[in-house]
Amino acid sequence: MMTGQWQELGTPGGIEAYVHRPEGEVRGAVVVCPEMYGVNAYTRGICAELAGLGYVALAPDFYWRNARRTELGYSAEEREAGLVLMRALDRDELVADAAEALAAARALADGHGVAFLGMSMGGHIAVRAATELRFELAAVFYPGWLLNSGFPLVGPVPPLETAERIAANGVFLLGFCGELDHILPQEEWQEAERRLIEAKVAHELVTYPGARHGFAADRPADHDADATADAWRRVHEALAQRL
Repeated sequence: MMTGQWQELGTPGGIEAYVHRPEGEVRGAVVVCPEMYGVNAYTRGICAELAGLGYVALAPDFYWRNARRTELGYSAEEREAGLVLMRALDRDELVADAAEALAAARALADGHGVAFLGMSMGGHIAVRAATELRFELAAVFYPGWLLNSGFPLVGPVPPLETAERIAANGVFLLGFCGELDHILPQEEWQEAERRLIEAKVAHELVTYPGARHGFAADRPADHDADATADAWRRVHEALAQRL
C-alpha cells in the first residue's frame, strides 16, 4: 500500500503539502483543506481513503509561514494552539496557497478534474478558493464564515458576498451542515442557500437533523455515523461525476 509523503508544491522553501497518490489509475486530484488542527492523523486518513478511490490527494500546510507541518489533537491546549494559528492566517496568502495547491493538483490529475474538499476552517478555504480559482468541485463540511467576517483569513468581504464569482469559475458547490451546528447556525446556512441561488451557483446543500459541528470528524462527542456515511457517499458520487 502506498503512503503519503510531504513535498514542496512550488517555490523552494514555500508551501508544502502531504500528498497521497493512488496505486493504480488516477481518476483526478483532490486538494484536502484541513480543520484548524492542521494536517493531523484525521486529515491524512481522508487522503488515504481518497487515494484508495483513485484520486491523488494533497493536503496543504496552510500554517507554513508560522509553523511547519502542524498536527494537533483535540485537547483544550491543542485547540487553543490551533485558534492562534488560524487567527494568524491572511486571506490573500491563503488564496495564493490555494492557487499553488491547484496548480500542483492539475499537474497530478492525469488530465482529469480537480476538487477542493474542506472541513470547518478548510471548508471556508475551499469556498474562498472557488471565488478566485477555476476548478470542478468544492465539497465542504460545515464551512465557517461564509457570510460574516471577523478573522484576517476571511478579510473584509466574506466569500458568499461574491458568490457570482463561484458561478463564473464553474465550480459546483456541495455542502454539508448539521442541524445543531453552533458555528454555522441554520439561519446562516439558509441564507447561504439563498445567496447561491441568487448568484446562479450550481450547488447542493445538505442538512443533517440532530447532527452537530464536526459530525464527520474523529471526535466521539460530535461524531454522527449516519450523517458521515451519507455525506461521504455524496462526495464520492460527485467526484466520480465531476472529475
